[in-house]
Amino acid sequence: MKFSDIENKSVTELIKQKNDLSAKLFDMKMKNTLGQLAGPHQIRNIRRDIARINTVLVRKAAR
Repeated sequence: MKFSDIENKSVTELIKQKNDLSAKLFDMKMKNTLGQLAGPHQIRNIRRDIARINTVLVRKAAR
């Protein structure tokens, strides 16, 4: 996910997407612990997407 894509979304869309990604991250962490996750690098990508969303939310709140 690119930063420019996230920046153009509304706050409600960002919060919904952040909640979805958080749930997905939890599931992926559980699968990784059980050895069922094929690519552990996907966890890093989701964490970074959540961080990007948090950055945009803080920037929009500062306006």
